[in-house]
Amino acid sequence: MNMTHYMELLATNQPWNLLIFMAIPVILAETLTATEFFVTFRRLYDGPLRQFNKVVGIVLGFYFLGIFLYLITMVVPNIVWRGYSDILAVGFYLSGVIFLFGIALLELGVIAKNAEKEAKMKLHFLLLIGFLVVAHIAMIFGMLNPSLF
Repeated sequence: MNMTHYMELLATNQPWNLLIFMAIPVILAETLTATEFFVTFRRLYDGPLRQFNKVVGIVLGFYFLGIFLYLITMVVPNIVWRGYSDILAVGFYLSGVIFLFGIALLELGVIAKNAEKEAKMKLHFLLLIGFLVVAHIAMIFGMLNPSLF
């Protein structure tokens, strides 16, 4: 069966690529999502859970920036595209950096530093949702046989 570059990347160099490009970002994103619910719904502006949420957001943002920079410089320039599903899978995966690095910048006070706490919390939640959406779209198109499109 033909596979997209997204799936080929995860299948190559087992188990390292799967850990580096999927497991670590997904575990961090799920941790961030789980803590985000408590932080948002309880309006936690400080405290240990909020601090943990902040650290996870910063680590995930910079980790994914590293993945993005590696892939965009070392992998993407050498790709011979296998169809639209391939382009969509890789494109949506890479677009996750917008949301995750945005969270890191928000947590570090680089963006929205003068916004009220409630507005920052809303932006944080929206950035996380944005990442979850593009990551799932990448997974869906990444699992398709590229010859279907």
